[in-house]
Amino acid sequence: MASYIEGALAPGEELRHIAHVSWWSLWVPLLVGLVLLPAFGLGLLAWAWAWVQYKTTELAITSKRVIVKRGFISRQTIEINLGKVESIQVNQTVMGRLLNHGSLLISGGGNPQAPINGISEPLAFRKAFMAAQDDQAPRLPRSVD
Repeated sequence: MASYIEGALAPGEELRHIAHVSWWSLWVPLLVGLVLLPAFGLGLLAWAWAWVQYKTTELAITSKRVIVKRGFISRQTIEINLGKVESIQVNQTVMGRLLNHGSLLISGGGNPQAPINGISEPLAFRKAFMAAQDDQAPRLPRSVD
């Protein structure tokens, strides 16, 4: 089964960076699962919820756009062309900095804000975005002196 992002690529579009949800951002359901595990396996439900969150959230930067997909049965997608993104804000708590996860707030023309919480390596995502956006920048003609 192909991922949503692989199926959404347009002809000639290339993947530049793939990001994932951090397991550290899912610590609450993982801890609840550990506490409730002896209670007739109820902890398995909490662990299953965390696993579904991890597996069904897809983030990518392509040569043309930023793609975010969340959800298993119901789906929410955000797709913003690289040229339309005005800023990517990275928010990290102290623990987020220590464990290398955080939240992204993508602002773009026509799409005021797209928050993405609990991303692993958010600074790498921003760096990959900047590199992809630079590749899309129109090239100035070289002057011959």
